[in-house]
Amino acid sequence: MVKQTIFVTLNAIVAFAIGFGMWYGVFRTSENPIVHSIYQGGPLVVLLIMMFIMCWVFIIERYVSLYKVAKGKSSVQVFFKKLVTLIQNDDLDGALAACDKQRGTTANVLRAGIDRYREVKDSDHYNPEKRITLTQTAIEEANALEGPLLERNLIALSTIASIATMVGLLGTTIGMIRAFAATGNVEGGVIDATALATGISEALVNTAGGLLSGILGIFYYNFFVNKVDAFNYTTDEATFEVIQILKAKQGI
Repeated sequence: MVKQTIFVTLNAIVAFAIGFGMWYGVFRTSENPIVHSIYQGGPLVVLLIMMFIMCWVFIIERYVSLYKVAKGKSSVQVFFKKLVTLIQNDDLDGALAACDKQRGTTANVLRAGIDRYREVKDSDHYNPEKRITLTQTAIEEANALEGPLLERNLIALSTIASIATMVGLLGTTIGMIRAFAATGNVEGGVIDATALATGISEALVNTAGGLLSGILGIFYYNFFVNKVDAFNYTTDEATFEVIQILKAKQGI
């Protein structure tokens, strides 16, 4: 939990520093009219850049965690087929070794159940039903620990997407206020075209920035939520089948 808080805090600080540097150092001094117009979006652009960068950091972190870590070393289907064969042959040590080699969410959960079953399967203190119950409890506890790891940073990603949209809307409103103020300050029957254009530019830049981060965050939030659901479904199916095999061995 502490490491996660430090990660999010550092992400925010670094993203803010990059956002301010780009807004004040790059966009302000650029001779390209389109690039310079981003600077005219006002200080809120710093926050929009910050949230855009934070979104990408969370997306990359979730991709690495789900596809490189939680998935395991090899195909889950191949691993599970091998694991079932080992359990059916009463090679629990081999099954544990296979889980250690595979790693990942499914392997970690199954390893906890198999390890508990190995400890109690020959114990005279427990009847067959109790042995299976203890095994299921170990699996549920391991699953409860793996769940938060799969869902980590997803709430942050969703929150940033919502806030970015609101910040963009706020910048749009401020820009339009300035644009209408320019039309109200008419001297000699001539509208201040520069002030009007600046207000409209600020409104459009903030609108685009807010929508960009919002669309990015919402898309990947739903994408990763579906991936987490797929991991949970695979794990539930695997643990159910393992429990059925162990029940058969215990004569239940």
